[in-house]
Amino acid sequence: MSNYRATATAFQTMAHEIVWCAAATVDVENRPRSRVLHPIWEWVDEELIGWIATGPTPVKLAHLEHSPHISLNYWAPSHDTCIAECASEWCTDDATKQRVWDLFTFGPAPVGYDPSIIPPWKDGPLTPTFAALQLRPWHLRVFPGTMLQTGTGELLTWTAPRP
Repeated sequence: MSNYRATATAFQTMAHEIVWCAAATVDVENRPRSRVLHPIWEWVDEELIGWIATGPTPVKLAHLEHSPHISLNYWAPSHDTCIAECASEWCTDDATKQRVWDLFTFGPAPVGYDPSIIPPWKDGPLTPTFAALQLRPWHLRVFPGTMLQTGTGELLTWTAPRP
């Protein structure tokens, strides 16, 4: 098991380079459903927190109400992969929506972008079609593609202790 700070820092670096991830939730019958999403990660005190700017669709709302857990899997053509297993929470208050909008708007390239390019969000972060999904990882894994290609690099894995 790797150190939390080292694993989380390596995860954030790789995730922000890859940008897009497959995100999986489960429905009320515990069947998986995946979609491609674009999280951004930040340090809040000593904790890595993720944010997804997304629409609160009926499917996402139902899945995360049934189980608030989400699995994120990033992959690059170099075979760099990183995974975050997270607890999630919808944040629909105006202040958080504005803050998350600004994280993306002023975020570093390539993870930063202007959310108003998404047609339902053209009127800004206070529209009801925009929500912030907060992510709190309980498991992180960082696998550099060089481990497959040349046998070099280091696999980092961290799992939060169970209460």
